[in-house]
Amino acid sequence: MSVTPKGVFVTGTDTEIGKTLVSAILTKAWNATYWKPFQTGLAEETGDTSTVTRLADVAPDHVVAPLCALQAPLSPFAAAELENTVIDVEKLQMPAGDDPFVVEGAGGLMVPVTPDSMMIDVVQRLDLPVVLVARSGLGTINHTLLSLEALRRRDIAIAGVVLSGLPNVKNARDIARFGKTQILFQVPRFENVTPQTIADFARSIPDFAKFFDDKPSQ
Repeated sequence: MSVTPKGVFVTGTDTEIGKTLVSAILTKAWNATYWKPFQTGLAEETGDTSTVTRLADVAPDHVVAPLCALQAPLSPFAAAELENTVIDVEKLQMPAGDDPFVVEGAGGLMVPVTPDSMMIDVVQRLDLPVVLVARSGLGTINHTLLSLEALRRRDIAIAGVVLSGLPNVKNARDIARFGKTQILFQVPRFENVTPQTIADFARSIPDFAKFFDDKPSQ
């Protein structure tokens, strides 16, 4: 990429795919500012902001509060309906700051956010290259290639794909080949995810500027 972007948008091919783990790794590696604009499911968990803050040992001034925090473990649109809350995507803009941002989406690209917008519209509005998190195992090629195609139809830049789970060399090869992208790194199944686990893995990630060196715009 000829110009270093302000950060990355971490999305996935499915829910519970490992977006938050990848976001924690990137936040730690880059001393980045973390932001999850839309958080749902707070009735059942403390939320991804607190998880990333703990795992990546993020300073308070490197965390941006969600634009919308909702209780039900549903899409932002469905959860907001239950709470009679109106999500105003027009208020969504990148926060100020000099450090790189790691922005985490909710669910996948086609998750509804408002009656007339989806998560991919949020990605396009924020104008950040996408880190797409995908499973490493069976079924991942179809889901991943469809997500990459959807991004390209909107002319959204793609930083690359992160595979989560047991290594699968052929799936990684075929996603890179047919998706015309690169596998940025692979996250194994950790037996126990702790701040030390994140810190150790983050050392293998290039710093932010080098991460985009010599990477073609997609």
